[in-house]
Amino acid sequence: MTDRRREDPDITGTGPPRVPDPLGASGNGAGSASAWASWLQSPPGRYLLAWEQSALDHAVVDVFGYHALQCGTPSHDFLRSNRMPHRVVASTGPEPGLVAGHGHSLLTIDQFEELPFATQSLDLVVLPHVLEMTADPHQVLREVDRVLRPEGRMIVTGFNPVSLWGLRETVGLPLGYGFLPPQSKLISLLRLRDWLRLLSYSPSDSLHGCFRPACLSERWLARFPFIERAGDRWWPILGAVYLQSAIKRLPGMTLQGPVWRKRFSGRASAPVATHRGTCNREPTEAGSAHRVVPPSV
Repeated sequence: MTDRRREDPDITGTGPPRVPDPLGASGNGAGSASAWASWLQSPPGRYLLAWEQSALDHAVVDVFGYHALQCGTPSHDFLRSNRMPHRVVASTGPEPGLVAGHGHSLLTIDQFEELPFATQSLDLVVLPHVLEMTADPHQVLREVDRVLRPEGRMIVTGFNPVSLWGLRETVGLPLGYGFLPPQSKLISLLRLRDWLRLLSYSPSDSLHGCFRPACLSERWLARFPFIERAGDRWWPILGAVYLQSAIKRLPGMTLQGPVWRKRFSGRASAPVATHRGTCNREPTEAGSAHRVVPPSV
């Protein structure tokens, strides 16, 4: 009898031990970018990219402007459905890049904490798992906020800690059997929305996807298509990955006209009797006595 665990080690719930990144977060980002690109070639990585490509195609199609930026993951064009005339894909490592074509260009930078763009010069910035792979996600958000124009849009994707993938990463990482890419720091959606609100952003509704269990093989991922349909309907917030879109709001001032003082007309009010016995005042000339008007019969 064949041992199924030897045939497919993923059935045991543990994959190969995680090899530490030799460069780590202290390097120039090339080590993390290379590890991220290698993980995307695995079955769960291809499954993740398929969902994110479809979700981002719908998220950026109606965003208008002139300049759009995609940070990281240059092997996939997440701006392909956008119609802006200038689209830039920036990367920090030796990842396979896009084929240069009409409407987009490639840019290699040292780190995402310092973007080579002018202040308030971009209309759209897409961050696919950038905040999880960087050592200072707050600085990345501040830098994106600097280059983004008022009413510009920021789109962030990340791994959801409250999911089957996040549970496996939390349990397996201390044992050396991490499931997600090395150097990835899980950021919850609630924390991300708080960060965006502190920067005066208005978060919109989020999307969740990839509800299948954390499996390393293509065969085991293909056995759970029903979980994908059920999760999207019954537990949408437990997806392995989320997509959050936010619009930059710039608080403005309220313009008020000059306050003109009303000139005193020199007329005072006089009491006027009504048919119910109450008295109203009828305006008379200043300095004259009040005149009581009798009620009409």
